[in-house]
Amino acid sequence: MKTLIVYFSYAGNTALAAEHLKAALNAETLELKLSNEKKRTKPGKFFWAMSLMFSKKAMLKPYNVDINAYDLVVLGTPVWGGHPSPVIAAFLNQTKFHGKKIALLCCHASGPGKVFDEFTTLLPENTIIGKIDLHSPSKMQVTELKQKIEEWVKLLC
Repeated sequence: MKTLIVYFSYAGNTALAAEHLKAALNAETLELKLSNEKKRTKPGKFFWAMSLMFSKKAMLKPYNVDINAYDLVVLGTPVWGGHPSPVIAAFLNQTKFHGKKIALLCCHASGPGKVFDEFTTLLPENTIIGKIDLHSPSKMQVTELKQKIEEWVKLLC
């Protein structure tokens, strides 16, 4: 099964999970980047994230991907205020697809919130075959993270 992992990572947790998932699924990855992305201090990151969350207008760097070339698309996002990041939402608004098998990944510090419900709304003509939420992957032992991902992958395949 040809697989693409599309993800956005704010603090590195989703990127870490995506890299382990890439190895487990022998998948390709597309890391979404913002067109106005720049280095920010910790307080600056917080205010930038809040402004992005409330404006809901994430401007993505150009990407070149043909979703139709993949059998399975994994979407990965950090949880922002109980919701998927505006970056992954922008991707879904720009890249319309249907009839795909979709797996959902979210990383959080306090729970998945409404992420999976909102993904379901954003992906109406697709089949969601699996969901996983990971609590602070960067704080987990590598073996524990790999094991959770490998167990999830067995359910997907």
